[in-house]
Amino acid sequence: MNKAKVYFSKTITPEEVLKLYNLLGKELQGNVAVKVHSGEKGNQNFLKPDFWKPIIDHVGGTVVECNTAYDGERNTTEKHLKLFDYHGWNALYDVDLLDAEGPDKVLEIPDGRVIKKNYVGKNIEKYDSMLVLSHFKGHPMGGYGGAIKQLSIGVASSFGKAYIHGAGEPEKIWTADHDKFLEAMADAAKSVVQYFDGNIVYVNVMKNMSVDCDCCAVAEDPCIADIGVLVSDDPVAIDKACIDLVYASEDKGKAHFLKRVESRNGTHTIDAAAELGYGTKNYELIEL
Repeated sequence: MNKAKVYFSKTITPEEVLKLYNLLGKELQGNVAVKVHSGEKGNQNFLKPDFWKPIIDHVGGTVVECNTAYDGERNTTEKHLKLFDYHGWNALYDVDLLDAEGPDKVLEIPDGRVIKKNYVGKNIEKYDSMLVLSHFKGHPMGGYGGAIKQLSIGVASSFGKAYIHGAGEPEKIWTADHDKFLEAMADAAKSVVQYFDGNIVYVNVMKNMSVDCDCCAVAEDPCIADIGVLVSDDPVAIDKACIDLVYASEDKGKAHFLKRVESRNGTHTIDAAAELGYGTKNYELIEL
């Protein structure tokens, strides 16, 4: 397989994100869904709405999210929409909660290793392409969070999130076999890539890197120095590049970060996604 191109800059600014997107040279067509993480109330690390403004304005997209499957300020449509307003998303963008109303849209995954169906918000039908904006960081269950997690857990409906976490058995949301959960994430991500027929661009921002996710109301503070911005049209390559950059970092905090990744077998998701064939771990890092 040819090497995937991953554009990288150590400069972390809104303008640099747009510059890298333009260098990739892949213009997203039609109605563009811009997948963000709205940030749990109380979380101090998520990337705020104004950081993404140049690129969202450039693609003319609609900010999209889905409800969570656990208690908090994002597990119902009413609370989640209030939080969007509280965090300032509505002041800058059109916002669409994809699973605001049921029924979910079911995406088939015939060759899924663990799950054969993915449940996503039905409003995904409004869109022709997707811009996946990810804050790369650690994660309490997945080990790390990046492009693949945004495609899978991020695009899944509230029920779909429980279905993935439970490896096809939503009632086992927190008790399913761990590696099966990681593989189910890789399966679910493939269904979204196929739905948009590859018309997706991925941005990973390595800033405010805590071992905890933006879904945590009380998250640990960042433990490793900021690294940079990456853009690619390959979700496997961009996540692999981020992990490799952490390993290559000279910051002493990387040991704490990598303990979280390794203790959760986080890179198993990358391996499973590569085996499913919608991306490659073989990449060329093009640094500005």
